[in-house]
Amino acid sequence: MKPFKPALLCSLSLSILLLMACTSPGYNDNPSQQMTKATVGCLVATDFFAVYFSAYIQPADDNTKVKDKKDLFRSYCKDIPMTGKAFFTADLVGSELRETPIAVRIVEQEFTGGDEAKAENFKDLRTLSEVPAKLYSKGVVEAQALLEKNGYYAVYLIMGGEDAISDEDKLRIPLHVGVDPDAKPLMTRIAIIVGITLGFALIGFAAFRFMRRSKNS
Repeated sequence: MKPFKPALLCSLSLSILLLMACTSPGYNDNPSQQMTKATVGCLVATDFFAVYFSAYIQPADDNTKVKDKKDLFRSYCKDIPMTGKAFFTADLVGSELRETPIAVRIVEQEFTGGDEAKAENFKDLRTLSEVPAKLYSKGVVEAQALLEKNGYYAVYLIMGGEDAISDEDKLRIPLHVGVDPDAKPLMTRIAIIVGITLGFALIGFAAFRFMRRSKNS
């Protein structure tokens, strides 16, 4: 049996890379404010403010089935599947933030249209919970609020409290309640299907060329 040709090996390697790229996770809703999945919570950051954020939900139904108990201890980032009492935790990144008073405000929002990744396309409707500015020397900011219905919400962390005069001093963490966090966006699903199709097509084409050259040898 003749050894594999370099072209065949190259095609196979390219196909594998395409398949891996299509299934790799990614999360980036806003070019000016990043929100990416991390090992502990989700990293939410601007150029001047960064935290590891987690949201935990206590379901409104106290008679939760045993098989769903694991969901009680699951943390969420932006997409939250259910309503209920929410507990928020933000681990401050950097020692400077631990020396700066930070206020917390949790609001219900209305989406006014356009790109959901842009904060200016949301309007604050009402404040659900508010914590006055104070120091968090241990680096952990905690807050809670009752999310009564599906829709859009946001958690604001404000350096210096309400006296903050610049948007750079505010970190907005968007929340969307009533959304399956495990569901992949339509474009991601299409990209995966296209990537797999191209991968198998390249493998088939490379195998066909190899078999044809073998017969002609």
